[in-house]
Amino acid sequence: MPIPDRALSPQASARALRGAWGPPGAGRGFRSSAALEKCQAGRVRPRKGNQPVTYQEAHPPHYIGHRKGWLSLHTGNLDGETDAAERTLEDVFIRKFILGTFHGCLADEIVLKRRANVVVICAILLQNLPPHKIYFLVGYTEVLLSFFYKCPVKIELQTVPERIIYKHL
Repeated sequence: MPIPDRALSPQASARALRGAWGPPGAGRGFRSSAALEKCQAGRVRPRKGNQPVTYQEAHPPHYIGHRKGWLSLHTGNLDGETDAAERTLEDVFIRKFILGTFHGCLADEIVLKRRANVVVICAILLQNLPPHKIYFLVGYTEVLLSFFYKCPVKIELQTVPERIIYKHL
């Protein structure tokens, strides 16, 4: 299909550029607006219809320590403590390991507690699996993580028939 001649003419391209940038005498202007100092990370966006949210999702991140608790409890974040970054990476690894081991069974966030030399993992599971499989996965996870971190790992589970809904947005 041939291209029309008028689309390639210099006059047509000059007219198109003038239309895009305004009249030929107008320079580029500086536009500014007020900065929106509002953090949107970690917040649930309301959508059309009812959206069920858990207690952790219902409260924005700035309520951590006021209305909702920390998901990782240890002394590594105190001033002057060493190995804070290593503990954070260990927490990320444990969370991903638990998410993969109990795939599709977690009803809420995982809480990690470090008490002296013991790592305690608290989770709420859905009753998707039979009890003997859950017991096997708990033992498997405790032994493997104890071997990885060379300290005792204890898992505290609670099972619920369905996901706990705090409110609807």
